[in-house]
Amino acid sequence: MANLEEVIEFLEAELRTGEIPDYPGAHNGLQLQNGGSVAKVACAVDASLPVIRKVVETGADLLVVHHGLFWQEVRQITGANYEKLKLAMDAGLAIYSSHIPLDIHPEYGNNVLLSRELGMGDGEAFFDWKGVQLGRKGVFEGSLENLQDRLSEVVGGPVLLRGEKKDPAGIVGVITGGAGSEVGAMAGEGVETFVTGEGPHWSHPLAEEIGLNVLYGGHYATETQGVRALGGLLNRTFGLEETFVDHPTGL
Repeated sequence: MANLEEVIEFLEAELRTGEIPDYPGAHNGLQLQNGGSVAKVACAVDASLPVIRKVVETGADLLVVHHGLFWQEVRQITGANYEKLKLAMDAGLAIYSSHIPLDIHPEYGNNVLLSRELGMGDGEAFFDWKGVQLGRKGVFEGSLENLQDRLSEVVGGPVLLRGEKKDPAGIVGVITGGAGSEVGAMAGEGVETFVTGEGPHWSHPLAEEIGLNVLYGGHYATETQGVRALGGLLNRTFGLEETFVDHPTGL
C-alpha cells in the first residue's frame, strides 16, 4: 500500500510534468483523486469509459494513462462523461495522465522505447516542438521491408509502408502517435524514413512527392509501451501490483 500523494509527487518529478509543454486538452497530472491510498495500479492508453470499466474490474486504485479525461475540453457532466467519472469515484479509482512528458522521457518514453525495440538503441533526440525534442533518430541497418516486419512485430499488427520495400531504411526518425502531419518537416531533420502512428490522408501523397519513406504503425499501437513502463516503475519503487489494460482502437 502506498500514499497517493507520494506516488503522484514521484511521477511528477520523474516525468518533469511542470516543465514540459503540451496540447491544451492534455491537463497532465492527477486528473481525479481517490481516498488517498494505492495498492494496485492499472495502465492504459486512453481514459475512456470502456477502459475504466475494465480497470474497475481489476480492483486497481490508480489508473495511469497517456490520453486523459479532458481532450475535448469543457463538457457537460452527462452521458458517458458522467458515467465514467461516477464509476471511477464509486470504485475509489484515481486517474493520472501523462502525454508529451511521457512521449519524450529519455528512459520510459514511447519514442525511446520504440527506438530500442526497432534495434536502434536510444538514438538521439530530434525535432523541436515548443522547446522540447519530440522524437528519436537513429540508423536502422536493413531494408524498409526489414523495418516494416520488425515494427509489425513490436506493435502486434499490420504496418502501412510508403516506400520501396527493398530500399535501405537509412536514418530513421521515430515519433509515435499522430505525428504523420509532420512528414514535410522530416526531410529538413535529415530523416530518410519516418516511423509514426498515424497521419492525415495528405501526409502519404506529400511523403511520396518529397521522397520520404513512412511507416504508419497505428496511433494506439505505437503508444502502449510508455504506460507499461510506468507501471513497472511504480511496481519497483512502491511495491504496487500493476497490470496493463489493453483496449485497442485500431487507429
